[in-house]
Amino acid sequence: MDKISEMLITIKNAGTASKPNVLIPYSNLMHSIAECLSKKNYVGVVSKKTGKKDKPVLEIAISYEAGSPKIKSVERISKPSRRIYIKSKDIKNVKNGYGLLVISTPKGVLSGDEARKELVGGEVLFKVW
Repeated sequence: MDKISEMLITIKNAGTASKPNVLIPYSNLMHSIAECLSKKNYVGVVSKKTGKKDKPVLEIAISYEAGSPKIKSVERISKPSRRIYIKSKDIKNVKNGYGLLVISTPKGVLSGDEARKELVGGEVLFKVW
């Protein structure tokens, strides 16, 4: 099972169903991805909470714009079966700047713009718009 894809689809489906927030099993990578999405206002507040049987969960508030969710679609690029890497000079805008590219770099999980400014490449995780 691909945990990143599961997280993204859960967030997208919660937005489509007009849910205020969503709970996802906690991991450091999921928290970093959620923080990156939160910085770019694709989701609201991200917080770590204790779930059932004292297992940590990540609570993510869903962001809406004029009644519709901000995350309309996601595209997973790098998968467990096929990893895709990119150099900093090859990072392009998503949907003419209306989307977001998320990259796992040596400096942490960054958006495409941040990775281009930091001059670091890495594994392309997904696109969201």
